[in-house]
Amino acid sequence: MNLKKMQSTLEAVLFAVGEPIELERLAQALELDALLLEQLLENLMAKYDEEDSGLCLLKLENRYQLCSRKEHADAIRKVLEIKRNTPLSQAAFEVLAIVAYNQPVTKAFIEQIRGVDCSAVVSSLCQKGLIEERGRLELPGRPLIYGTTPLFLRCFDVPSLDALPKLPEKPTENEEKTKAAEKISAENENESAQTVDEN
Repeated sequence: MNLKKMQSTLEAVLFAVGEPIELERLAQALELDALLLEQLLENLMAKYDEEDSGLCLLKLENRYQLCSRKEHADAIRKVLEIKRNTPLSQAAFEVLAIVAYNQPVTKAFIEQIRGVDCSAVVSSLCQKGLIEERGRLELPGRPLIYGTTPLFLRCFDVPSLDALPKLPEKPTENEEKTKAAEKISAENENESAQTVDEN
């Protein structure tokens, strides 16, 4: 089978699968070397970009998915009469961020950070396919642990968890003390200036 035929077969398989599929699974099913398969996938990505196609090939960590471009979402919804999904609440975004940056995590860990019960939010995010159960911890009660899904990466348009924006660094204790001292000093200077003005 020549390269063009291989790429055509790969394209058909990705279209038929309709969800993210692992590179290893693709390589095994198509009986292709992983390095050659990666090259074919990159060629497909470039082809869709060059042709300004309505389709694109997404890489989601070690998985690939053929899907429509997001700029065509409204037209697709109209044709398929799909209702817009309810936007995520602030609580859902917070839980999702905690899971994304700390996974795998337990519900107790999420609740410890947020300070409130998160059962309903965790359940809702699982139903939406943004997070999933990843097994249980070998601790008393064997609590469930959660992580994000390929759908999470696709929805937030990031190729991998490593591409998530960096969290702001927490100031050290010394930096906090320095800022507090500077604030007090500035307040004292203002008070002194006011006293001079009054005199």
